Amino acid sequence: MGDLKKQENRIVPEPALRRMPCYLSYLKLARKAGQKVISSTNIARDMGIDPTQVTKDLSYTSIVGKTRVGYEVDLLIEVLEEFLGFKVLDEAFLFGAGSLGIALLHDLGLRQYGLKITAAFDINPQVVGKEIEGVKIYHVNEYARMQDSGIRIGILTVPLDCAQKTAELMVNGGIKAIWNFTPVVIKLPNEIVVQNTSLYAHLAVMFNRLHSNDAELK
Repeated sequence: MGDLKKQENRIVPEPALRRMPCYLSYLKLARKAGQKVISSTNIARDMGIDPTQVTKDLSYTSIVGKTRVGYEVDLLIEVLEEFLGFKVLDEAFLFGAGSLGIALLHDLGLRQYGLKITAAFDINPQVVGKEIEGVKIYHVNEYARMQDSGIRIGILTVPLDCAQKTAELMVNGGIKAIWNFTPVVIKLPNEIVVQNTSLYAHLAVMFNRLHSNDAELK
């Protein structure tokens, strides 16, 4: 019930890109519940977003809903997965096999979103040589001989005091995009894609909102 419409290549605003995986998860739950078609109004209502925002976000993809009908759920899921790149499995190297890095190695759900970690690197002798979920952990010095593997994505979960140095090592080895989980703002050439995901920043926001609510109740 949705029409595919050819779109010109254009830069999608980051807030819209951040919302799209949420739409995708919502749609998969709707499909599991047996829903065949859905409107932007229903999506907006259930997700607490303005309906015009949902329509605008989805307009960046190749699908257009039909008036008073909405979108075909299966088709919209397919289009979103294709648009977000989740249908193509990209391989990545993980740098930093501490608690967070190991948690990511155990997160098999990443593959559903198009990311497969194929190797990890660390300097800790207690983890080097181990294998987690089929992914071997190498000493970081071994990265040099693996630079010709064609891997372009790196995940950075090292301690903050070695984040910049490790990021530079990754780039020198051919990494073109870094998923940065450290709280450090790393400085790299403009052509390198860096996506910062600071758990501590989100934690600070949660604490601030919680404490503000507590203050209002007193």
